[in-house]
Amino acid sequence: MQGEEPSPANGNEAIITPQPQSSTNASQTSQAVKAAKPDAVAKNAKTVKPIEMLDALLFVDTNVLLDFYRIRNSDISLEYLKQLETCKDRLIISSQVEMEYKKNRQEAIIESLNSFGSPDWNKLSGPAIVADLQATKMIRKQKEEITKQQKKINEKIQRILENPTNNDPVYQCLQRLFKNRSTYNLSREKSTRFTVRNLAKKRFILGYPPRKKNDTSIGDSVNWEWIVQCAIDSGKHIIIVTRDKDYGAIYKGNSFLNDWLRQEFSERVSRQRKIVLTEKLATALKLVHAAVTKEMEEEEDRIIAEVIDGSLESSVDKA
Repeated sequence: MQGEEPSPANGNEAIITPQPQSSTNASQTSQAVKAAKPDAVAKNAKTVKPIEMLDALLFVDTNVLLDFYRIRNSDISLEYLKQLETCKDRLIISSQVEMEYKKNRQEAIIESLNSFGSPDWNKLSGPAIVADLQATKMIRKQKEEITKQQKKINEKIQRILENPTNNDPVYQCLQRLFKNRSTYNLSREKSTRFTVRNLAKKRFILGYPPRKKNDTSIGDSVNWEWIVQCAIDSGKHIIIVTRDKDYGAIYKGNSFLNDWLRQEFSERVSRQRKIVLTEKLATALKLVHAAVTKEMEEEEDRIIAEVIDGSLESSVDKA
């Protein structure tokens, strides 16, 4: 309906301003509070509002997909992939995202190995006077075993880099998603991609977001145009998972959609439709009913903290 304000993306209720109380009512209220049981008050104070579930489509940007190589616990990485695959028919995906992932996969793997290396054995070698001690002999034995296991790991990494189809579980799962014949998969087989590209070129030339400074690629514009089209066709809400600041601002762990993108979405799609921006895949999965464990959330928080700290590279080179 024209002129009606869109529903808040975070589902917050309208704020109601309380009316002033009379002195009699205030006294009665004070007495009622004093009479309340302390444990009941404490219980109410700890009440947490449950996360609102949305009938939404989910777009996961390339920079988030590459996090599967940064997660240190392989079980957690595979669990994220499992939950993502259960949502495959509500995923907004495209050959553009597939290209970006495959273009940057090897680099992300190598970056994740920066902290993987041999210890400084010189600092673990004791002087000759203690060379015959059992402890010194155990260190030498452990050195040989660690060197042997490192060799196996390096050989596995080389196989993952060279032949991901047979050796990379992340690649295997994402490949199934890229090949899924979903309504919301803008594959190279769909002629719709030409219309989307033309719209993307137009917004790129005009300087519309999402677009990075000095960007020479229309990749983000393609993704946004496809998101808008999927929202129009499906009648569903939209959740975008990205750490790219060209989609909006991130402040104190909260993401805020770019002002122009929000206005554009409202005008082109619907004022009643919600669009949620988040940097956390765990948050998005919970919004669409997927199972997320505490361990999964903690690991993603660690990765985001490292990205903010600058110890982990988060940029994606887009063609």
